[in-house]
Amino acid sequence: MLAFVLRRVLHALPLLLAVVVLNFLLIAFTPGDPITLLVGDFPAPPEYLAQMRREYGLDQPVWVQLGHYLLKVLHGDFGYSFAAQQPVAELIVSRLGATLELTLTALLFASVVGIALGVLAAMRAGKPLDGGIQAASSIGYSVPDFWLGQLLILGFAIGLGWLPSQGNNPIRGAAPGWDGFVTHLRYLVLPAFALSLRYLTLITRITRASMLEVLHADYVLASRARGAGEWTVIVGHALRNAAAPVLTVIGYNVGFVLAGSALIETVFAWPGIGRLLFESISKRDYPVMLAILLMVSATVVVANLLTDVLHRWLDPRVERA
Repeated sequence: MLAFVLRRVLHALPLLLAVVVLNFLLIAFTPGDPITLLVGDFPAPPEYLAQMRREYGLDQPVWVQLGHYLLKVLHGDFGYSFAAQQPVAELIVSRLGATLELTLTALLFASVVGIALGVLAAMRAGKPLDGGIQAASSIGYSVPDFWLGQLLILGFAIGLGWLPSQGNNPIRGAAPGWDGFVTHLRYLVLPAFALSLRYLTLITRITRASMLEVLHADYVLASRARGAGEWTVIVGHALRNAAAPVLTVIGYNVGFVLAGSALIETVFAWPGIGRLLFESISKRDYPVMLAILLMVSATVVVANLLTDVLHRWLDPRVERA
């Protein structure tokens, strides 16, 4: 297992380096000047603009800037935000908690409900309940999450007035204790559901397909023949052996949930990394954009690595390459 993990890590390091270089070059060659946006509409002499470019290192050739950036990243320095006027690492850390709360809640909800619906559909295969779950999952998978978020705001926040739609706490701050916790959860419901629906439907379909493969296996039939209860058969035998592909899908989508939170956080004004990425793109805040893209890429690589290890642990027959 240790050799397996080391091989995956050695494969991941060149991939991360390539992602960093590609992200830097794509952003560097994007039309626009962050200095003019930083100065704003106020007239500034060319000498002042040239001085600002020198201070931020934007007057140097792209390859020189890339080399300096790689050296800084190796030392844990992600640069200085043009717009926020503070270190990028501090800016990201201040927003990271809100994003982790949203994405982990959405992924947990999608995993639990998706697995439950998939198992239920497999147990009722070919019946109306199975057809209804499959139809609902197909519709849910095809709905864009940002459009769903706006529909949820119109329905539950504006129309019914049941839930708040913007931010993660009241403007005056949440009350201490249980009341504040409940209030915070009310702000979390709509964005977490909007972010989770696509992955919930995907997990439902994968779970159903995987369960159908094992429900008619010999060991399941033998368990039923020995008089085992239905709960023991489904959970103890069928679901346990069908879990590997489901867990693989969940693990591989961790990074995509994190990356996909940008639109949801923007729609619901959720103060997280995704919204920070959107703001940095509109302001051409290159250091913040690069740091967030690097963080998302690293998250995808680490999630895939952990998923491979978990899959190998669940199924030792996985190829050792």
